[in-house]
Amino acid sequence: MGTDRERKFFFLYIYSYTSKMVRELEPSVNEVAFLLEALKQGRRVDGREVYDMRSVEITLGADYGYVEVQLGRTRVAANVSAEVVRPHADKPTEGILLFNTEISPMAAATFEPGARSEEEVMISRTIEKALRRSRAIDTEGLCIVAGEKVWQIRVDLLFLDHDGNLIDCASIAAITALLHFRRPDVTVSGEEVTIHPIDQRNPVPLSVHHIPICITFAFFDNGELLVVDPNYLEGQSKEGDMTITMNSHKEICALTKAGGIPLEMDQVLRCSQIAIIKVTEIDEMIKRVLEDDKASRQKNRK
Repeated sequence: MGTDRERKFFFLYIYSYTSKMVRELEPSVNEVAFLLEALKQGRRVDGREVYDMRSVEITLGADYGYVEVQLGRTRVAANVSAEVVRPHADKPTEGILLFNTEISPMAAATFEPGARSEEEVMISRTIEKALRRSRAIDTEGLCIVAGEKVWQIRVDLLFLDHDGNLIDCASIAAITALLHFRRPDVTVSGEEVTIHPIDQRNPVPLSVHHIPICITFAFFDNGELLVVDPNYLEGQSKEGDMTITMNSHKEICALTKAGGIPLEMDQVLRCSQIAIIKVTEIDEMIKRVLEDDKASRQKNRK
């Protein structure tokens, strides 16, 4: 059966595939019971504390606007692109911000190519609510000629690996990609619009008002127990969940709770206090990664 190297690669592939398939099966009664018992003792099955998030890794691409974010074993890629289009008739002086999500069957076998599942629709709406409706991006700054030409900014989110909590990972990837993106510079002379290539004139960053970040909580035991950043098993076993979108200014941009058990107001306030800490940490990480990338590019130019 081929060389030793080929056999090793084959068995590694089978192991990776089967382990992913195991993760995508519905949790058994014993798994759920073990998870709940661990949570009652203040522990989680992956070794984290109840308020701990998994490690976040942000990788910026060589091209402006491409970012990969890994949250534990959950991985999402974001790519931002821009084109000049005609504005909407009711908003002649505003640019357009679009979000497109695609969950690859490679991320999870439960997702089918070409078919948008309820989970994918919910993720897309949550990200759109967090970034577009919170006015994080200055869309008026995307206007070139009122009523005639504006920039359309498109954010493509590709979900590469699903090990729970796709929303938080996608929100970090989307806002980081928007912060990293640069659009071509434009000169307007009368009715003539000139778009300058990036190699001829420095590209222009988007105007970002604030950095909204999603923090997701999962609830168990009638809402008495909660965890931050649920992994796949916790996400499949939860009795309810809630996503709080917040920025580093302690402003709640959006709150999403799609069904599940009802929550007391004290529990919601408790989650918001936890979210403040997590958002501040992630906000600092994003800014640090962007600063390092900026310094690296300036060094390479010299």
